[in-house]
Amino acid sequence: MPFTAKSGKFSASINTLTMGTGDKAITLGGENVLPFYSFDAPIENAPKVGIEITDGGLADEPECMKKYYEGCETVVDMAKKAVTFDGVDFLSIRLDGGDPNGENKPTEELVQIVKDVAEAVDVPLVVCGCKNVEKDAELLAKAAEALQGRNAVILAAKEENYKNIGASAGLAYKQVVGAESADDINLAKQLNVLLTQLGVDPKAIVMNVGTAAAGYGYEYVVSTMDRIKAAALAQSDATLQMPIITPVASETWGVKESVATEEDMPEWGDLEERGIDMEVETAVADLASGSNAVILKHPESVAAVSKLIKALV
Repeated sequence: MPFTAKSGKFSASINTLTMGTGDKAITLGGENVLPFYSFDAPIENAPKVGIEITDGGLADEPECMKKYYEGCETVVDMAKKAVTFDGVDFLSIRLDGGDPNGENKPTEELVQIVKDVAEAVDVPLVVCGCKNVEKDAELLAKAAEALQGRNAVILAAKEENYKNIGASAGLAYKQVVGAESADDINLAKQLNVLLTQLGVDPKAIVMNVGTAAAGYGYEYVVSTMDRIKAAALAQSDATLQMPIITPVASETWGVKESVATEEDMPEWGDLEERGIDMEVETAVADLASGSNAVILKHPESVAAVSKLIKALV
């Protein structure tokens, strides 16, 4: 008896979401198959790859990264250079300097950096906060205001501050709201429900459902993404049909494989290669688990992951 393959095409699909404006705008989501299952149905919007810089400029970058930004004196210079690297679809700026437990830079100073970067580049933008929920409630609201008309992703609203960020970014200034939860399908769903009840358009929400470097509790990230995609497609759960964006760089460049020196761990090999390996491995696993966009740091990581996506979609 001949074998008849069963189609993996679903009647439900992931929401289609646009980042940015004009010719450089990109589209996430829209697929009605599992990640990279293009043999079951066409995937019109391939996953996207972004590159990350921070408000600290070169001072915040790993030593191996500085050669790629040679001659850059400001964050704006880095932004201009970053968007020229092969495979970059969008630019992410992380405002780590706003952390009250760190440098505690004033909101006005950080928002001015965001404005300056936005004026210097025309690619879609993602603005990431400092991971302090109270400071981010103010900082990301002001950033959303400063980026009016850019259709930027404001990353991210959490359960503790979703009202401030959702109302400002999603309602007042019509940006894309990033909804961040911690490796739990129920928490992700709850936050999406809260944002939509606030009035945010569900098709203007992108999820960050949890991040980790490969090997560092990463199985929780994979299982969460798998369950979310299954619920969104197989069960037609509209509260989980938002595209997923995953900040990889901020996780992988802080683990020991990416920071232990060659003097301390000579058997591990070249430090830069280790950092790239960790970033690429994590990003590819995220994409295979259902992420629609990943944020990376090293230009070679961006190029490698972008090349893989083009080969598979």
